[in-house]
Amino acid sequence: MRMRKKPNLQPRMERCAAVQIMSPELLRGRWHDEFPGRALWLEIGCGKGRFTVGTAQENPEAELVALEKVEDAMVIAMERACEAKTENVRFISMDALKLREVFAPGEVERIFVNFCDPWPKSRDAKHRLTSPNFLRIYADILPLGGEVCFKTDNLPLFEWSLEQIKAEGWEVQGVTNDLHENGEGGVMTDYECKFREMGVKINRLAAVKTQETKNGASGEVPRLRNAALSDARGINE
Repeated sequence: MRMRKKPNLQPRMERCAAVQIMSPELLRGRWHDEFPGRALWLEIGCGKGRFTVGTAQENPEAELVALEKVEDAMVIAMERACEAKTENVRFISMDALKLREVFAPGEVERIFVNFCDPWPKSRDAKHRLTSPNFLRIYADILPLGGEVCFKTDNLPLFEWSLEQIKAEGWEVQGVTNDLHENGEGGVMTDYECKFREMGVKINRLAAVKTQETKNGASGEVPRLRNAALSDARGINE
């Protein structure tokens, strides 16, 4: 469901200007100079920021950059960070397709992709944040050993993503189809908290970049055929 446009968005964004980076492309190759002594982590699609703020607070050794296209959601996350006085989180409003313009090769050490849009129709599969095109973008900005942490409640999307990740040469670790089976499995997003209360199982994995991982220089990205989630997995959404 599309978030309703907030009439007071700009004043609220301005009040949180201290945690927003307006021209992130100017920091390309300089992030570690800007935030010395901290590992650089990236969250793609931070939504309202529960996971963002919680993760930053639990990991003061890292600088967490939260990316979100929808400013009406991002402003809530920014307000959360400001209210909590979280010093190691910054926000960027942009499309993930432009990540190479903002981060140099190997500059980001960890990427979080949480509860992204499944884009269930086959013709839209290229928009999934775990499609080969996006995986190669991540490979370009991560070093060897860098990782993508992926969580979703959508089992067809998870299984499809696992296939793409393996085919693109990533090492897969920590695969689970019930992250909260034995209690809280780390910092949760707003969606995740709601799903857990409803008894919905959460899927999670970590994809680690290796020498075999394909990147932007690996040739043509494979075409995604028969990629509807119901077609690919035999499960109706």
